[in-house]
Amino acid sequence: MPNIKPISDLRNYNEVLHDVAVDAPVFLTKNGQERYAIMDMQDYEKTQATLRLLDELAKGRKSGEEKGWLTLEAVEENLGLSHE
Repeated sequence: MPNIKPISDLRNYNEVLHDVAVDAPVFLTKNGQERYAIMDMQDYEKTQATLRLLDELAKGRKSGEEKGWLTLEAVEENLGLSHE
């Protein structure tokens, strides 16, 4: 269950920060609408790494569609792998 608090609870920010944990962000509302999220640094870094990976995968897909795909054998050859 998400941990949702009004932004006014930041007056006692230590209590709000105490509720933040890995895989358990705190969502802050302003005028009844979700507005901000406070997350553990580990979660933030994981999210950023996921976004970078998705960006690289999208670039690879675009390159494959524009320039053609490599065969499995060509990839293995480029990586110096062999089937012996």
